[in-house]
Amino acid sequence: MEVNIEGVGALTKKLTITLPESEVQPRLNAEYDKLKKDSKMKGFRRGKVPRSVVVKNYKPQVEGEIGEKLVQETYFDVIEKENIDAVTHPEITSVNYNEDGSFTYIANVDTRPEFELGEYKGIEVEKPEVEISEEEIDAEIATLQKEMAVLRSVDDREIQNGDVVIVDFQGYHKGNEMKQVKNEDYSVDVGSGRMGPEFEEKLVGMKKGEEASHEVDFPESHPNPILKGKKVEFKIIVKDVKERVLADLNDEFAKEVSESFETIDALKESIRERKIKEREESAEGIITDRLMQKLLEAHDFEVPNRLVAFEIEQMIKQTEDQLKQSGITLEAAGLSKEKLAEQNADVAAKRVRGDFILKKIGEVEEIKVEDEDMERGFKRIGDQYNMTVAKVKEFFQSRDDLLPFMNELLNEKILHFLKEQAVMVAEKPVPAEDAEKKEEESEES
Repeated sequence: MEVNIEGVGALTKKLTITLPESEVQPRLNAEYDKLKKDSKMKGFRRGKVPRSVVVKNYKPQVEGEIGEKLVQETYFDVIEKENIDAVTHPEITSVNYNEDGSFTYIANVDTRPEFELGEYKGIEVEKPEVEISEEEIDAEIATLQKEMAVLRSVDDREIQNGDVVIVDFQGYHKGNEMKQVKNEDYSVDVGSGRMGPEFEEKLVGMKKGEEASHEVDFPESHPNPILKGKKVEFKIIVKDVKERVLADLNDEFAKEVSESFETIDALKESIRERKIKEREESAEGIITDRLMQKLLEAHDFEVPNRLVAFEIEQMIKQTEDQLKQSGITLEAAGLSKEKLAEQNADVAAKRVRGDFILKKIGEVEEIKVEDEDMERGFKRIGDQYNMTVAKVKEFFQSRDDLLPFMNELLNEKILHFLKEQAVMVAEKPVPAEDAEKKEEESEES
């Protein structure tokens, strides 16, 4: 076997692999002999079909099957012998049976980037404070009070914030009906922002039985891709207006929320404990992001293009799946795969680079996924979806399903190690104007 290796870019190698006639022709001959023995063609008895006829009829099939087997049988031997650290499946091109009876194929291989591991222990990370104010608890109580309120129809007054309004609406863009911006007997919680403040504000002041046409300019930052950046005319019919009759905030209210609460103070304490847990989980995510950002800043190196392309594909698929759940296509949302690929390229490259950094730290520190880590992972999924561990394991029977799960568990374990080694410092207060700017950027993102 002859192997020629060329560098194609910093991380891609082009392997031209040639197998001699002595290894190739016997495999072809054996397959043709088998077909000659088993084939039955019109005008010939079984086993009596001339070899030339068998070759003429089955050559593309035989050469395709044998070529695939030859690649599978030799590729991994080559990269092991040549000490090539491949990180993706090869791109196989130019598969040829040569005139001298030999067989040649080209494998384009992406290799692991080589880089010096910088300092990763003792990284200073700002830790968000986990505090719950009385105002937050009161706001949560007020939300419960609002959700549990009795709704009472009113006919003699204008719509106010806090009312629940039943409407029919149809959206128009540049005079054309928007099929996906239409509903009948739709319930709008005015002032909640769920339909967007742009829409809800137009309802304030209307009465039951009224019809109106309102134009709404939706900003580019609007979360609905069908509406963002568009001027939409809404034709609205108000069919019913309901006001909330709020309960008094006392021990009886707490019991209405749940039989497990005897007093309003017990309800408030439960809310405090839940919100602290949520805030702690959120803080862990923020710490992880800040830690990874510092690792990325300290390690700048090129990553394999095909791994980045795969990551971009996964991100686009996630966007498509999210839109699909709302019955929206990429085209309807004004998006395209090309546009999404361009938008996600930088993030995808950082994800790939971050994964290489974590894996190198894992190798140096000899961090591995153990059986107990797997069991904890299975249990976590079971708790999340109310399934038994045995049932969860049924979804991880194949290697293709198990490997991404193990990779996720390994990264979590490495990050846990890094957090233990990090130096946590108090989060610096953010000036009000910077906080507002950050909030706007977060909403746009």
